[in-house]
Amino acid sequence: MDFSSDALAELNDLNDRFAIPFKLRFKTVGEGLVVADITNVHASASICLQGGQLLSWQPTASAEPVIWLPSAATFAPKASIRGGIPVCWPWFSAHCSEASFPMHGFARTQPWQVKSTRSLDDGSTEISLTLPITSAMQAMWPHQAQLDLLINVGNTLKIALITRNLCDSDFILTEALHTYFSVSDIAQVHVDGLDGIHFHDKAAGWTEDDQAGTIPFAAEVDRVYVNTTERCTIVDPAWQRRIHINKLGSQSTVVWNPWATRAVQMGDLGADGWKRFVCVESANARENAVTVAAGKSHTMAVEYRVEEI
Repeated sequence: MDFSSDALAELNDLNDRFAIPFKLRFKTVGEGLVVADITNVHASASICLQGGQLLSWQPTASAEPVIWLPSAATFAPKASIRGGIPVCWPWFSAHCSEASFPMHGFARTQPWQVKSTRSLDDGSTEISLTLPITSAMQAMWPHQAQLDLLINVGNTLKIALITRNLCDSDFILTEALHTYFSVSDIAQVHVDGLDGIHFHDKAAGWTEDDQAGTIPFAAEVDRVYVNTTERCTIVDPAWQRRIHINKLGSQSTVVWNPWATRAVQMGDLGADGWKRFVCVESANARENAVTVAAGKSHTMAVEYRVEEI
């Protein structure tokens, strides 16, 4: 694809300022979206600057990717990207009062800026991004805020989403790291860690219940588990691994797989793509909405680790 001289100049500037030899470099994909490719002794990863969206992460010791991205994923300006780790902010799901506002907020389709990159002594690689809040965004969410994203790629994947309130008054937000985890076969995996936790079940018309035991998958699952800070684990016997999910500053966990009928309606998962992922999302949603006091900040952070079994 041909790119304008301005786009090439921007790409060259990013590489001049932030590339790390043999570890981090910027490139373009699809319709000109900029991606940071990271490779170090521990893992490889890629992050799209549109949406601040991590697209892939695979530890060197893992035979299979940990983060799922469909082969049919499209990369177009201002369009959401299916898969990876979309950033849902400053609201999760549909807007509470304006149906025309984008699902899961505006952060996931906007261009983020690189603040810094660095190699750490432990061999991991860190990239820091920030989202410029424009007047168009403030028309949907009338608050002054600074949103930063800190990603550390190593033998674990660490992500911190940091909201700073620059207003003179408090504001409320909901949020999620909408992580698509790659699995061998959704019907063969289960999620541990939420036994006894209360949930809202979207697939059952927003009925409520308490989780009993582990979460298996034999139909559509779309649940918001509330008032929980517990660690979750995705158990995948066929790939002989567990994916451990630790979180901080998150009171909700969302578990989702659309199953076959819903997946066909969505149309962008690829052939049988729904069989290859499960979303376990660290979030603050529904009654766990966060109030950020004037002049203060709120951090929601996750760490993902793979264990062989």
